[in-house]
Amino acid sequence: MSRLAVVCGGSRGIGAAVSRLLAQRGCRVAVLSRNEDASRAAVAALPGDHHVAFSCDVSKEQEVQRTFESIRRTCGHVSYLVNAAGINRDALLLRSRPEDMLALLHTNLLGCMLTCRAALRDMLHMQEAAIVNIGSVVGLKGNAGQCVYSATKAGLEGFTRSLAKEVASRNVRVNLLAPGFIRTDMTGGLSEEQTARSVPMGRFGEPEDVALAVLFLLESAYITGQVLVVDGGLQLAM
Repeated sequence: MSRLAVVCGGSRGIGAAVSRLLAQRGCRVAVLSRNEDASRAAVAALPGDHHVAFSCDVSKEQEVQRTFESIRRTCGHVSYLVNAAGINRDALLLRSRPEDMLALLHTNLLGCMLTCRAALRDMLHMQEAAIVNIGSVVGLKGNAGQCVYSATKAGLEGFTRSLAKEVASRNVRVNLLAPGFIRTDMTGGLSEEQTARSVPMGRFGEPEDVALAVLFLLESAYITGQVLVVDGGLQLAM
């Protein structure tokens, strides 16, 4: 029986690459996105059958609960959860608006907490399960102009390590993946040629590079509470 994998933010960027790879590996994939049309389009492009699309704003508790109840009712129990939903509103702290701060906190941090809580209702009763949260290298090192974004991603590290301790005895593994500069919509405004000079490997990563690392963490039966950095050596230069 194939595993059911829920990918939050699975319609584009890193999430879409993760959805494709998991589908290729035989998982049934539930793609979650705030935009239902985007979710459906992403599912239509996946290899294999029986994948499903859901519209869900992970920052809203009732939507998360309703969506995971629907997943449980129509698809079965969740084996894998990948939290790739996230937003970015770069600004110096003195120019950051409170509403933007709250939007970042609610989507990037609270959203991850809500989806993990919802998925664990299934996972704690299974033989094994795994969660991978997508953070960022700036959550580990910080970056000027990204104070609030960095704080949300740093919060994910503490959350992931703590949750891993809470559920390890039930054979549920929880890890964090911290990407560097990856070629997605979120980095579309950067000058790739100029920015890549700060990366020892000399290039941006591809979403597929991150997806392979996600798969590694999902399938590694004795790794939990860890942070895996996928940044082409950027952390060495920061």
